[in-house]
Amino acid sequence: MPTSLANIKNKLDDRIGEKLMVIAQAGRKKTTERHGILRETYPAVFVVDLDQDENSFERVSYSYTDILTKNIEVDFDE
Repeated sequence: MPTSLANIKNKLDDRIGEKLMVIAQAGRKKTTERHGILRETYPAVFVVDLDQDENSFERVSYSYTDILTKNIEVDFDE
């Protein structure tokens, strides 16, 4: 499990262009799953281009803090 924001960013830097699934906490024991491709990483956030078949908008960004605090979970298609 990544232990620092820099560690999380480094792990994501190595996977740019790969397909992934983001599982986000939507409150009260609900989660949302979004599928897409890791497009870019920035100092504080990373950008996912979403699968257009499933989503009405094209891209979404998350912060590395979201991963660290377990607000989201990122799974790469292996």
